[in-house]
Amino acid sequence: MKPPRPSEAESVLKTLQTFGLETVCREARCPNALDCHARGTATFMILGAICTRACRFCNVATGRPEALDLTEPARLALAVQRLGLRHCVITSVDRDDLPDFGAAHFAHCIRAVHHKNPDCTIEVLTPDFNGRLAAIEEVVAARPDVFNHNLETVPRLSPGIRPKADYRQSLQILQFVKQLDPAVTTKSGVMVGLGERPDEVVPVLEDMRAHGVEIVTIGQYLSPTPRHAAVARYVPPAEFAEWARIARELGFAHAFCGPLVRSSFHADEVFATAHAATF
Repeated sequence: MKPPRPSEAESVLKTLQTFGLETVCREARCPNALDCHARGTATFMILGAICTRACRFCNVATGRPEALDLTEPARLALAVQRLGLRHCVITSVDRDDLPDFGAAHFAHCIRAVHHKNPDCTIEVLTPDFNGRLAAIEEVVAARPDVFNHNLETVPRLSPGIRPKADYRQSLQILQFVKQLDPAVTTKSGVMVGLGERPDEVVPVLEDMRAHGVEIVTIGQYLSPTPRHAAVARYVPPAEFAEWARIARELGFAHAFCGPLVRSSFHADEVFATAHAATF
């Protein structure tokens, strides 16, 4: 298969510019950005481009965010319409500076996209909202089709990789989403190559299933800059294949595992595969 040409991504890039939208593809320096843009997709990043946290794996800028842009939900909905998306992925920076950690804005974006694009399924990749259950309730009440919240790494490494988050709390968030609305598909992912031992990955898969997670992604960690956590090892493809096999045995609707897999990579296809397996 030939790699995509930059010209094939022009339509998406022009649409993002027209509507003044951010993407995690650019801000996080995703290695798959050209592939996704050439396919006519992007992962929209709401709530600004400045994060209040400084996770050691993430390239998104840290600092004091600007005020919320209340026009963003409408602009997002128009961009989804312009691109003709059938599956829209919305993520965000962490906004620990806001009383609700950005939950209401997430809900406004979901509803705006639904209203303008009634046939488009919506996947959210959310922060932890500081574990605030009311914030999670607000997002789920807006009826996303997929609620994705990443564990990112194994519990032993979690405090050093995402120091303001908590592994167990993240599992409880995913479980709470499923309890609130069983129709919402839950999804989570981890990066490997951060220094985890091979025997630490399967227990994470077991934890996810025990908390109702239905889709899992596993990808190779790539350090965005020398300031970030270093790559401890490059995992061979055979290990990803084995984790996918184990995940299927554990009962996941779909396991998308591979070196370049990221949370939102081919999210439309992943959701379709999981939905077909479930129904």
